[in-house]
Amino acid sequence: MSSEVIELMCKRVSCPRLESPAPSSDILDKVFQAGLRAPDHMLLRPWRYLIVQGDARGRLGELFCDAAISDSTDLTEAQREKYRAMPLRAPMLIIGIAENQVHKKVPVEEQIVSCGVGMGYMLLALQSEGFGGMWRTGPMAKHSVVKQGLGVQSHETLVGFLYVGTPKGELKPLPELKTSNFFHEWN
Repeated sequence: MSSEVIELMCKRVSCPRLESPAPSSDILDKVFQAGLRAPDHMLLRPWRYLIVQGDARGRLGELFCDAAISDSTDLTEAQREKYRAMPLRAPMLIIGIAENQVHKKVPVEEQIVSCGVGMGYMLLALQSEGFGGMWRTGPMAKHSVVKQGLGVQSHETLVGFLYVGTPKGELKPLPELKTSNFFHEWN
């Protein structure tokens, strides 16, 4: 059993092209349970996730467009449409938000990493069920207009957007990495 888990992890790949269907509610519950198993020092549960699907994707696209316009009012209609279309790249998005808490033993950075690990676990769970995902951040994850529109509070960090759906087309094979390039003994 454990070798199957390691094999899945070693074959994990991002899926830039996603289509319907998104996972069913039964599969999503398992995916969400996997995300909730992220390392969580002192059991703070320092995360929350927003699920965006259906018409809400269009509203998120409008929010992205509003954010871009707030930075540059002279955007062309094609540029505006590009922002509106971003959430339509997949039938579902999961937005990871770290609920940063003041704690003497658990720094904020660790809480943000915990949310990120949860998103990574969800990616693995999605792939194990035959679905795919793509984790994106970029300027929209940091933009005050987007954060305000999503209800992200000042003490929280928007960790990223997880695009979710069924992989479309061939997945790009990943090169095998040499562990010796990244792991070194410390003396």
